[in-house]
Amino acid sequence: MLENWVVAPTCLPVVLRRCHTCASERFRANGKFRVNAHHKLLDAWLLVLCTACGATAKLTVLERMNVRSVRPELLDRLHANDPGLAAELLQDPALRHRNRIALDWDGAWRLSTGGSDHLDREVIDISVRFTARIPVRPVRLIAEGCGLSRAEVERLIEEGKLVSAVRLTGKVTGDFTFTLKR
Repeated sequence: MLENWVVAPTCLPVVLRRCHTCASERFRANGKFRVNAHHKLLDAWLLVLCTACGATAKLTVLERMNVRSVRPELLDRLHANDPGLAAELLQDPALRHRNRIALDWDGAWRLSTGGSDHLDREVIDISVRFTARIPVRPVRLIAEGCGLSRAEVERLIEEGKLVSAVRLTGKVTGDFTFTLKR
């Protein structure tokens, strides 16, 4: 029987970017936007706050866009400071590349396993689903979900008792399945 695990964000990730005021490298996004219009052109930024000094930095969302080319739903969400939009935009690789930022997901996600009644079986098939593109090491997920140490999970991989179609030694951001044989 296939067990389903879900990796879901619990809050917005920390934005890694150098602060011009205090040289810290950690910013917290709170879902606030700034929208500025220049006649028919529109600029929009996601505001992030330095975790050390509280200075505000702007991440460019829209730059000199014609107002008519911006979807009305997007404009409404920007004006409403929609935190869901902030989460979507931080997931966008183009926005991260344009603003030269990286994300730190430590402590910003959780694993839901649906209980531990499956851990006593000989063979366990588990499907892991991600609700957001969160880079996590499969070894860490399996250790946390099965109540094992990371060293024990790595030993099971080496012995061939833990198998998957994806590489279990790096980081993954998408759905995968694995089989654990005791």
